[in-house]
Amino acid sequence: MTSAAVAAPTPAVDGATAQAMFLAMQQRATDAGITLRNPPPEPTTCCGRGCNGCVWEGFLDAAEYWRQEALLQLPG
Repeated sequence: MTSAAVAAPTPAVDGATAQAMFLAMQQRATDAGITLRNPPPEPTTCCGRGCNGCVWEGFLDAAEYWRQEALLQLPG
C-alpha cells in the first residue's frame, strides 16, 4: 500500500498565510506524532510606514525558517 505525498504548505506572504501555514504544519506533525518547536510570534511593533527592514519582513523570514525546519522533521 502506498501513501500519497502531501504537498508542503507554501511560504507565507503575510500574517494570515503564516498563521494558516503554522496551523497546517502543526496538524501534520500532530498526526505523525511529532512535536515541532513553537512558531515565531507575530510582530506587535509595526509602525505601518512601510519601513525598509520592517518587523514583518523579519517575521516572514523567521516563518520561512520555521517552515523549512518543520519540513525536515515531517514525513514526506
